[in-house]
Amino acid sequence: MAEIIQEEGGGKKKGKRRAKKHSTHIDMTPMVDLMTLLLTFFMLTTAFSKPKTMEIVLPEKDQKETKKEDKENQIPKWRAVNIILDENDKIYYYTGLIDKPPYPELIETDFSKDGIRKYLLKRNLTLYKKIDSLNVAALKSRKPIPPDTLAKQIRELKKADKVGPIVLIKATDKVKYRNMVDIIDEMAICNIARYAIVDINPQELKMLEEYKKKNSVTANK
Repeated sequence: MAEIIQEEGGGKKKGKRRAKKHSTHIDMTPMVDLMTLLLTFFMLTTAFSKPKTMEIVLPEKDQKETKKEDKENQIPKWRAVNIILDENDKIYYYTGLIDKPPYPELIETDFSKDGIRKYLLKRNLTLYKKIDSLNVAALKSRKPIPPDTLAKQIRELKKADKVGPIVLIKATDKVKYRNMVDIIDEMAICNIARYAIVDINPQELKMLEEYKKKNSVTANK
């Protein structure tokens, strides 16, 4: 803000008038406050605009592996669990591989606690109980266990697992991104040791189409 100070001469002689002197003083305090507010604003908006990421833990690649074979052919058939995400929040799954007929049956489920989670927990019960016991022991321990140490112990349990399911996650073109995030959350909740996101193959698309057609006819009867 500008402040003008006017000074008049002290002489009282008649007929002689001295010129007034003008002194300007600019108060910069409001400008400093404004700059502080702007700086704070841009700092906050920069922090809020940082992209959020989600960590995805995928199976470790075997270093001894020399051939690039199809992922489905590298896993035991009895451990394979194939999850197919479709439109309208639908989930389909089947066990085993579709290397040759007869092909396994598709089963429809959802994201509820009695849906895909219940099935995965049942298949992964042994490892789930081990990790759950480890977490409970860490909470009850008098001496706090560092998070890094606990995470390392969980990784070792998962690496040693030889009987749990190996989940292959697939999606149609109509699936929502949110569903992909949800299914990865289910992997973490169920303590699945090995899972991967792979492309859906033509045979699975055919199985899905036949399943929908069959259930559509049944519903119309």
